[in-house]
Amino acid sequence: MNHVLIICAGGMSSSLMAKKTTEFLRDKGYDMEVDATSTEEGRKRIEKASYDLYLVSPQTKMYYDGLKKAGDRVGKPVENIPPQAYVPIPMGVEKLGNVILESLPNGEVK
Repeated sequence: MNHVLIICAGGMSSSLMAKKTTEFLRDKGYDMEVDATSTEEGRKRIEKASYDLYLVSPQTKMYYDGLKKAGDRVGKPVENIPPQAYVPIPMGVEKLGNVILESLPNGEVK
């Protein structure tokens, strides 16, 4: 199973995106769990390297460089979420699902 973490300002809007994206990807046959958390907690989780991919929400993109460096230190990818992929409607959820599939290292999509 792949584990993906969305890092957001407070983690509330990202919780909805995480739930909808998990459902979307599972419906497509992927063994995937998408979670969400706040920026501060996200930093801690990157340091533990417990997820396969970390995604930075559009409203927290100002923290991307620091989060990316943390991901690089533990060998885990950290990517920005494009604004059009952060809308809790079917089109936005599909775009976020595609961002996840494209951002996971080759051979790691389960």
